[in-house]
Amino acid sequence: MNQQEFTGLMKPVMQAIAGQRIDQSLADDLNHRFPPDGDAFKAIEAACHSAISAGWMCSQGAEGRRFGRIVEPTLETDDLSVDVVQLKDVVGPHHSHPNGEICLTMPVTPTAKFDGKGAGWCVYEPGSAHQPTVTDGEALVLYLLPEGKIDFTRPPS
Repeated sequence: MNQQEFTGLMKPVMQAIAGQRIDQSLADDLNHRFPPDGDAFKAIEAACHSAISAGWMCSQGAEGRRFGRIVEPTLETDDLSVDVVQLKDVVGPHHSHPNGEICLTMPVTPTAKFDGKGAGWCVYEPGSAHQPTVTDGEALVLYLLPEGKIDFTRPPS
């Protein structure tokens, strides 16, 4: 799988997000439409693991916190960017979400949690901020950003 194929795989998710309010009801809808035990979730998860192995996903950072932008926001992506981070028992850099953030947590370690949540979708509303934290093991977190906007308190290292 390459980046273009990955973008195609993400298209149904992007279309489900397009035009929606970035809030808890969106998280509920995504968890219903693309649940952790569903085919779409499993396909995205497998594609992420394959792309990481191939070296084009999560190619920045160091052991315990690798990251990278996979998809830039364009009209074709409903103005959403897609980033993926690979985190292991780590507290990431503080940042805010001017337009919100839509996250898909894919635990690598079955007990791993992202910001206290296991496998599935969570949404951070516009103007929210946090220090992304993975506990109890390793997880992949895919996040979509409207207009690709994210404001780091300090740049990620």
